[in-house]
Amino acid sequence: MIFTPTELPNAYIIEPERHEDTRGFFARSWCAREFQAQGLNPQLVQCSMSYNARRGTLRGMHYQDSPFQEAKLIRCTRGAIYDVIVDLRVGSESFTHYVGVELTANNRTMLYVPEGCAHGFMTLEDDTEVFYQMSQVFSPNHARGVRWDDPAFGIAWPNLQPIMIERDRTYPDFQPEGPA
Repeated sequence: MIFTPTELPNAYIIEPERHEDTRGFFARSWCAREFQAQGLNPQLVQCSMSYNARRGTLRGMHYQDSPFQEAKLIRCTRGAIYDVIVDLRVGSESFTHYVGVELTANNRTMLYVPEGCAHGFMTLEDDTEVFYQMSQVFSPNHARGVRWDDPAFGIAWPNLQPIMIERDRTYPDFQPEGPA
């Protein structure tokens, strides 16, 4: 796997290293040893998928509060998404900054979201599926979110009229003290 650091500490764009022959190719999408060698959380306890019927669907910006903070590895298995991480780690050199990456079924690129960061995505095509690998189980009592269009982050979304649920649309304004 090829790990490319983003401007957010410990957040990586990960590309599969393809081994091609006449049949096609083979590539790893996960290796605990390689993640650990990069200083990333190699623990996987839950995998989930998200199906999104329509282009312009926005899910996010979500995170889990301590002690259930989670790292995520995100991959688009069908269609395309604009995937976003916001750094909510107080004291981080990139606190409140974001990174946005296009993940598609064709490019097979993945995004590693470190603990303490909010995550969300917008679909760029109809019938898009997203696959998540997480280092922590989902805890509804620790689930939190920040508003997708909060000026504190200035995220440049590809569509300003997203399809989304009311909860995600109405998270409160970000408070600078943020999560721990």
